[in-house]
Amino acid sequence: MSTTDKDAPFYNLSATSLQGQEIPMEQFKDKVVLVVNTASQCGLTPQYEGLEELYRQYKDQGLVVLGFPCNQFGNQEPGGKKEIEEGCLINYGVSFPMFDKVEVNGKDAHPIFRYLKSELGGVLGSRVKWNFTKFLVGPDGKPYRRYAPITKPEKLAPDIEQLLAKKAE
Repeated sequence: MSTTDKDAPFYNLSATSLQGQEIPMEQFKDKVVLVVNTASQCGLTPQYEGLEELYRQYKDQGLVVLGFPCNQFGNQEPGGKKEIEEGCLINYGVSFPMFDKVEVNGKDAHPIFRYLKSELGGVLGSRVKWNFTKFLVGPDGKPYRRYAPITKPEKLAPDIEQLLAKKAE
């Protein structure tokens, strides 16, 4: 394990894409990563548009948005891979990476969410409270900030720009 990996455990994690490929987070080294738990039947689902806009605006500078569908809140992501993929693409034009459906809380919480929650606890403890909770990870792989589900994606732009500027230094 290199020193970087010890300093940034995020890069030791991986997740399965909607297409069934194992994606190591190490692939996103030196990028600003926005991790979001998503749902296709939530009042906040239109945030997909804002997330896609952020991704398109900043991806060439080093931003990557990672969407993790989750059905733990109000059964708002009941579909399978095909429905999730079609819904994201057809309804919102999502082009950022989407992953297999995961749990974000409890004993079966995905390791990425376990790690991010342990590093960035929420206002009422570390549990993810609802769909579209957002975690921003710096280009050094260190969790930077956590945002509430109701925080609109465009409100993250100043933090993203700040981290991208650090990356460029």
